[in-house]
Amino acid sequence: MTTSTPTHAAKPAPRSKIALYLDLIRFNRPAGWLVLVWPTLAALWVAGDGFPGWHLLVVFVLGTFLMRSAGCTINDIADRDFDKHVKRTTQRPITSGQISVKEAAMVGVVLTLVAFGLVLTTRWEAVAWSVPAVLFTILYPFTKRFFAMPQAFLGIAFNFGIVIAFAAVTGSVGWTAWILWLANMFLVLAYDTEYAMVDRDDDLKIGMKTSAITLGRFDVLGIMAFFVLCMALTIWALLPYGLGWPFWLGMAAAAAQVAWHFTLIKDRQRAGCFVAFSKSHYIGLTIFAGIALGFGLR
Repeated sequence: MTTSTPTHAAKPAPRSKIALYLDLIRFNRPAGWLVLVWPTLAALWVAGDGFPGWHLLVVFVLGTFLMRSAGCTINDIADRDFDKHVKRTTQRPITSGQISVKEAAMVGVVLTLVAFGLVLTTRWEAVAWSVPAVLFTILYPFTKRFFAMPQAFLGIAFNFGIVIAFAAVTGSVGWTAWILWLANMFLVLAYDTEYAMVDRDDDLKIGMKTSAITLGRFDVLGIMAFFVLCMALTIWALLPYGLGWPFWLGMAAAAAQVAWHFTLIKDRQRAGCFVAFSKSHYIGLTIFAGIALGFGLR
């Protein structure tokens, strides 16, 4: 007597709600919040003329993580129908139906309120700047429907950490803050265009707007130009602070990484572009390390 082999594969075991919520906020993919935290910490150090104190350090590290997590929930709610057609996103909790839109919205609201509570422990100027930060975070996912360079809008949303950091330390946002803001805008354009290159084929099919599509055959050249502008503006903003060799070493390490990124993205392969994006936070880390060490040894 012979036994027949089942013709269908067993369904994967259902995951717990906690596991799904952690997946929703990309807990196991820290690159997304690390690209935010390093420029924010750099701004804290510059605004404070060195170490800003443990209170502000904890507030901004936790606040950055929480707002990035909330942003992921908002993005996935807005893109839930589009994500069904993109290879990389078909199994996201909302798109796959494992978490409802209402559940995800509640997660986002709770995370945002906790982050706002942290900002309330700082100056009122920082609290005031946090309001448009939340609004831009909510609006960003919808710009991909009509705006040719939604990565620029993302840069505005991401860069509020720099503005809020200066407001929290000094009570004002001066020219140094805005130059660093612009520098990080170009950094966001660079690494998020690398990210957009991963999904370009899928995005073209579903009509999504991205900088990778807008730049076309000039995508790699554009990314390299964005990186160069970021570094040039960072140097311009911080040159008056006299941070010495640590700062220049950090910038040199960042420049070496930019060269490595070129080797990863020049052939426009999905795998290489994704590696470039996932490692892009190290550029911010090396710049921050140079700034922090420069202030420490000054």
